[in-house]
Amino acid sequence: MNLRVAFAGTPAFASAALQALLDAGLAVPLVLTQPDRPAGRGMKRQASPVKQLALAHGLPLAQPRSLRLDGRYPEEAQAARVALQAADADVLVVAAYGLILPRWALELPRLGALNIHASLLPRWRGAAPIQRAIEAGDAETGVTIMQMGEGLDTGDMLLAARLPIAADATSDSLHDQLATLGARLIVEALQLARQGRLEPVPQPQQGVSYAHKIEKAEAVVDWCQPAELIERRVRAFDPFPGASTALGPAVIKLWGARVEPDDGPPRVPAGTVLAIDEGGVRVACGAGVLRLTELQRAGGKRLPARDFLAGFAIAPGDRLGPVTEAAP
Repeated sequence: MNLRVAFAGTPAFASAALQALLDAGLAVPLVLTQPDRPAGRGMKRQASPVKQLALAHGLPLAQPRSLRLDGRYPEEAQAARVALQAADADVLVVAAYGLILPRWALELPRLGALNIHASLLPRWRGAAPIQRAIEAGDAETGVTIMQMGEGLDTGDMLLAARLPIAADATSDSLHDQLATLGARLIVEALQLARQGRLEPVPQPQQGVSYAHKIEKAEAVVDWCQPAELIERRVRAFDPFPGASTALGPAVIKLWGARVEPDDGPPRVPAGTVLAIDEGGVRVACGAGVLRLTELQRAGGKRLPARDFLAGFAIAPGDRLGPVTEAAP
């Protein structure tokens, strides 16, 4: 018997999984995705990647602002509940949906709800597992297919696959790798579910960590931190929100950096520009030296350091610092 798979997801990570379900020939009687949001320079409302894919394939679609029957939008939640009941789905697949699923949504499908989570649980439960893994310097990550419950990513593990994190990985590049892996893994999990061969494994109590949501304020570089940590944060915050620093009133985004050996004494204050050459801008950190190799000024493009410096004056001895409220 072929499974009927309802789907809940919003960004590109989720659309990769939905495409994999369609490619596998699975019936998708309902797609849930978040409402259209303002995006881009014009801040015009745009459909999510999942909505765009659903419309392209003529799939039934619902975009409630909440699924809580006792919340701010009970009519929308009730309409979504009716739609899910009418879909007669065997299972609900969830990938980066962005809304809390109440008990009724978790229990309505015969096989419950399966979540595609971009980490090796129980490490990095929560909203930003890809970014936090890079920031922490993890050697590997992966995808876990999890039986959803009402806790925050605490459900039983059903299937998992590992993925090494490259030394130069950004959140952008790792996201694409994990999206591909998650898409493959959810199809495999559903094949096993159809055969009654999924074996739930409780998450261990040891090794739990939480990937808290990325806040824009985190992206401001603290030059008193070690160069290794700053370099990881530059990669972790690419593409959002982008690591940033300031030179006087000017805000500079940092998109490329590498750790270099410290030349030793004399020491200068953290954030001091040590040298500039075609390879980039060498900056003293709390420990070690960081070479900035790709930069961007406000309203400009991401540029290799050599091209950036041709239009933006930085000199040895300049002091990079935190972005202040007065900066544009």
